Amino acid sequence: MENEFRDLFGDWDPRKEDASRGDDFFGEPENRGPRALNEKEVKVLGVFEHSESGAGASPQTFVLLQDNQGRRVPIWIGRFEAFAISMAIEGEQLDRPMTHDLIRILLERLGANVERIIIDDLWQDTFYAKISLTRDGETLEVDCRPSDAVAIALRFRAPIYMAESVIESVEQKF
Repeated sequence: MENEFRDLFGDWDPRKEDASRGDDFFGEPENRGPRALNEKEVKVLGVFEHSESGAGASPQTFVLLQDNQGRRVPIWIGRFEAFAISMAIEGEQLDRPMTHDLIRILLERLGANVERIIIDDLWQDTFYAKISLTRDGETLEVDCRPSDAVAIALRFRAPIYMAESVIESVEQKF
């Protein structure tokens, strides 16, 4: 396989090309620059289903978050994530760990802790989130889906934050 690659691309190395631009090709890309988020802590009210009326309409699942001013934000999620969030809310555990439980176990055994999560952006009806991890005094932020971030935060009993601009965007739609 390596020889076939070399036959096609010669000595080309994407790291050299991206180094000239200053990009970190093999790292996690950051498309957004730092900005003030005016974060608000939110609580998980629960996981719910919404059924559209009409033939063949299947119910859609969402997690409902609320800030201390009573503003509510629904985030549509998949069934697996809904189950994982519900299990964490209810404090239930299965005999074998589910994916989010496995993530918690791995992070704990590696000496990392989830400090917080932030749902920091909403673009074209898609929410974006980050998990803030600490290990040996070092903080690392990892981009992820909000549903996964919420499921993990609940397992670590970590606070959940949402950018004020995201809350305001959702308020304008409803």
